[in-house]
Amino acid sequence: MNFKDYIRVIEDFPQPGISFKDITTLLRDGQAYKAVIDELARRLKDKEIDCIAGPEARGFVIGAPLAIALGVGFVPIRKSGKLPGATIEADYALEYGKDKLAMHNDAIAPGQKVLIADDLLATGGTIATSINLVKQLGGEVMGAAFLIELLELNGREKLDGIEVFSLVQY
Repeated sequence: MNFKDYIRVIEDFPQPGISFKDITTLLRDGQAYKAVIDELARRLKDKEIDCIAGPEARGFVIGAPLAIALGVGFVPIRKSGKLPGATIEADYALEYGKDKLAMHNDAIAPGQKVLIADDLLATGGTIATSINLVKQLGGEVMGAAFLIELLELNGREKLDGIEVFSLVQY
């Protein structure tokens, strides 16, 4: 299945010069969505993974069903102030300013093998911050999986040599 056929590209969104990759058209097609999860699971089945961590919100859309397919747990990474228990946080840069991501401080056990999952790898800032959070808790990041990778933005370079799995490249 050619997943690009299910991804809508919207030019000049959210601002001029941006070519937005809209996955909602893929998600609404149950067979295509299932095929994405099945293909990621096939590529990752031999990796030693204890759980998957995904940043909100689209990391939940890819990470949670992938965790089910692999028979492992899922750990949500949220924006600061959204988790009810004690958390750890890490700053990351936005185009205009900063934000923080957070995880429960007991979400990852020391030595636990974690895969990061999200819909898209662009500049790598959110994923690098997610990796930082996992490492703060003593987890070992085994890789990062994406539906889409925007190659020209060189996001892999921010991930400290972490193995990247992506299904679609632009």
